[in-house]
Amino acid sequence: MKLSSNTSINELLEAYPFLVDFLVVYNPRFGLLKNRVMRATAGKMATLKQVAAIGEVSLDTLIKDIAAAIESHTGEGAEFETVGKDASSPSDEKIAKLKEIILDLHQGAPFEQVKKRFDDLIVDVEPTEIAMMENQLIKEGMPAKEVQRLADLHVSVLKKALETKDLPDAPEGHPVHTFMEENKVFTNAVGDMDLLLQQLRIDGSLEKLSELKQPLQEALDKLSKAEIHYQRKENQLFPYLEKHGITGPPQVMWGVHDDIRAQLKQTKEAFESQDLETFLEKGKACTQAIGDMVYKETYILFPLSLESLNESEWIDIRKGESDIGYAFAEPSVDWPRATVDSEAAIGADKAEKDADRLDLDTGQMTLDQVNLMLRHLPVDMTFVDEDDRVRYFSAGKERIFPRSPGIIGRNVQNCHPRKSLDTVNRIVGEFKAGTKDEANFWIQVQGRLIYIRYFAVRDDEGAFRGTLEVSQDITDIKSIEGERRLLNWDVE
Repeated sequence: MKLSSNTSINELLEAYPFLVDFLVVYNPRFGLLKNRVMRATAGKMATLKQVAAIGEVSLDTLIKDIAAAIESHTGEGAEFETVGKDASSPSDEKIAKLKEIILDLHQGAPFEQVKKRFDDLIVDVEPTEIAMMENQLIKEGMPAKEVQRLADLHVSVLKKALETKDLPDAPEGHPVHTFMEENKVFTNAVGDMDLLLQQLRIDGSLEKLSELKQPLQEALDKLSKAEIHYQRKENQLFPYLEKHGITGPPQVMWGVHDDIRAQLKQTKEAFESQDLETFLEKGKACTQAIGDMVYKETYILFPLSLESLNESEWIDIRKGESDIGYAFAEPSVDWPRATVDSEAAIGADKAEKDADRLDLDTGQMTLDQVNLMLRHLPVDMTFVDEDDRVRYFSAGKERIFPRSPGIIGRNVQNCHPRKSLDTVNRIVGEFKAGTKDEANFWIQVQGRLIYIRYFAVRDDEGAFRGTLEVSQDITDIKSIEGERRLLNWDVE
């Protein structure tokens, strides 16, 4: 077999099975190659070029090292072709040049001049290359906020090349399919809002604003659903990308999400107060930002995610989606097709749970009972272990803050927007140092007063074992006065 940038990873591993172990040791990011399901699905389409991009290694070097491994194991020399400087692989040279373009933009180079340099440099760019570029910029010290500020510029530079790519293709019910269906609604809402804003610019009177109130409200309501869309990305998709070492795009996008949230809030406040000038300004910025995010997801995030994650990971993401919810409607198709558990299997599982009783400090409970008790507490709880990994969150009926199984095992710093990191790190740092044991906050969320408390968890010897976050809606509690000593069910 002649090795090249287009060599199928599935064919390669079928011909040389020993390469699975070699590649896993060669680069930890290739660990997913041990998954047979991945090799039977995504592996059939993935090439060495794409594998090199995922591992952030030079394609030339990877091909040469694989050829050497084949020769060492079989005694036979493997043919291979070098990629060369001018090929369109995600080589170190190409990434370096892409980074130079972005840095020049950062330093104030004229946009059209930079765009021309890019057009002259390359006509083919992969989503993985953009991710690698953002990762490297952040690793080399550029703050994520700065990369975020440049995101619109570098996507504009790359638009011509990106739009030659096929749109992401995922089966109905697949998380990417659901995201893209929601984006169709957002795109239409952006178009509707832009047309309405244009009418207001022509006739900037309060009478015109009143006349357009209903369609404006409908468009705003649809755009506001972006919050749920972004929460699913942050809590479901981003954790799996991080497991593959893809941290740049999630950090940058989360920052943009927060900007859009602020713009939506300002737009709605201006609309409700009939501040026409502010409404026109913030409304335009809001629709532009949401439309740009749809573009970035379609041409960068979703292709990158489909290329990087295996089917078992997508199944896990799909299972956790309902914990966050959907912007508009649940998927009409269950993906993958669920298998029906027999009643006997369910009964056996329950019996097994009941057999496992835990010896607690003040009693014994089954795992099932502990889980039920935690789910029925009138508070939200999240536990982070001593290594800053999220290990548990309570799943009550009415959660205050969105959580999904995708955050389990995730670094707690990656579960917060970048603007909150200093506070998070300070709290955890003081808890670990033993200088503080508690931190309290209270905030307004949709007219409700939310009390958020953080506690240092220590063992009997006083060693730090983790952080417990407890959140509670205290709006009604705060209004309690006097006493109630009698049961009042009959009068409620």
